[in-house]
Amino acid sequence: AEMVAAEFGYKTEDVTFDESEVFASYDEDDTAFRAPVVTVMGHVDHGKTSLLDYIRTARVAAGEAGGITQHVAAYKVETPKGEVTFLDTPGHEAFTAMRSRGAQVTDIVVLVVAADDGVMPTTIEAIKHAKESKVPIVVAVNKIDKPDANSGRVKQSLMEHELVGEEFGGAVPIVEVSAKTGQGVEDLLETLALQAEVLELRSPVEGSASGTVLEARIDKGRGTVVTVLVQSGTLKKGDTVVANEFYAKVRGLNDQNGKALKEAGPSTPVEVLGLGGVPFAGDSINVVDNDKDAKALVANRREKRLRKESVRSGPSITEMMLMKKVPTLKVVLKADVQGSAQALAEALEEITNETEKVKLEVIKSEVGQINETDVKYARAGDSVIFGFNVKTAGKAAPVAESEGVPLYTFGVIYDALDKARELMIGLLEPEYREREQGEAEVRALFPIPRLGVVAGCRVTKGLINRSSHVRVLREGEVLHSGVIGSLRVHKDDVKEVKDGFECGIVVDGFAGLAEGDQIQAFDMEAIPPTL
Repeated sequence: AEMVAAEFGYKTEDVTFDESEVFASYDEDDTAFRAPVVTVMGHVDHGKTSLLDYIRTARVAAGEAGGITQHVAAYKVETPKGEVTFLDTPGHEAFTAMRSRGAQVTDIVVLVVAADDGVMPTTIEAIKHAKESKVPIVVAVNKIDKPDANSGRVKQSLMEHELVGEEFGGAVPIVEVSAKTGQGVEDLLETLALQAEVLELRSPVEGSASGTVLEARIDKGRGTVVTVLVQSGTLKKGDTVVANEFYAKVRGLNDQNGKALKEAGPSTPVEVLGLGGVPFAGDSINVVDNDKDAKALVANRREKRLRKESVRSGPSITEMMLMKKVPTLKVVLKADVQGSAQALAEALEEITNETEKVKLEVIKSEVGQINETDVKYARAGDSVIFGFNVKTAGKAAPVAESEGVPLYTFGVIYDALDKARELMIGLLEPEYREREQGEAEVRALFPIPRLGVVAGCRVTKGLINRSSHVRVLREGEVLHSGVIGSLRVHKDDVKEVKDGFECGIVVDGFAGLAEGDQIQAFDMEAIPPTL
């Protein structure tokens, strides 16, 4: 366009919105050392949260459901070697997306491996994330106080995944610790301090802040609460911030203990109050000069999203017509925090990849309690409601019951996934297979009023049941398939006739029987469906 305009003697001007123009620029020379951001990763129940508990001497693990940290939490800790910011990330495989985001904002990864359990699938996944984000790894072999602890085996297993300890000539520090007794914790902190010194972590302190959303939730009484890790500049109360498509003046800043702050510098995790909506975990958050810039930025982002959503995607009409109708379980998902909602939605939709027989679709994923609007939405969409770490509000539960909307609440992600699989199986029609019962040979034919033609038969194999399905064969060719209309011995109706006995059989809807025909009896056995 520029070239064509120039040919006709016109000058062009690029009027597209540039987000970087409304964000603060920093003087690269005006930086200061900052605290390292350490992400704690590892398998479920290997002691990640317990280790953090010991370091910051505050109990949070007691409230964890099933021993699983359900969402990202951040804590700034004073240690003898200076301040350290810890991110406690979930250990379950389904929280891959959140753990990946944790690795994007982190400087050092502490990989917690239980000495009595060893390297597990989630441990391997955590190693992969840390390597992809090119972050140095420090291994903490936890639970060494246990009688069956075997740290040597753990170190050997780690070598298989290219994590070679310093004692074996590698570059990975491996520290043996016990979150229960505190053994080795000081050594771990010292190792983290040394790693931070080598990295020479610096950030601008002065100027408008920018950071990353670690978590977001709706808190009753306080509104939207967003956990933010400040990465550059200083975030102050009263600043205008933009995250995703939401903006607001910061009404309040709190540290991890709920203490009000006036400002927060680099590597500081804070709770930000006042945002107009719930952003996603991993979204960037920036301070802008005024409301005008904030509105322009949000409007531009919204327009981009709508434009992207308006582009038609998916199969063509012809392809859709040719596609087999696949039953779909539709889910309305409500969770306590945005990160959990995202991760659980991804985990649920991942089940779809396990099978082609049935699909699962999360039609709505939001933060907050389950309300009547959710129930009506689920009723209209013929959906089920999943609540994760949330309760029902108002008349939601009785309305769901009266409307026939299935409503389930969970505290642990495993239960939600198991229930989803169970409901998906419930949508499948059972398959049937024939199970042979017996055979009979037609010896004579007797026309009887009201019954029609009765075949006098002798059961030659197995048994003939009154409820059996039957096939009539003549010289090996199937003439008719149907059911038995009447089964008699002499003049008595009977339920079954066994091998070697004679009986009279009327095949419902078929009068073309002849002497010598074979009647094969079978029943249809239902096979429970599986994914």
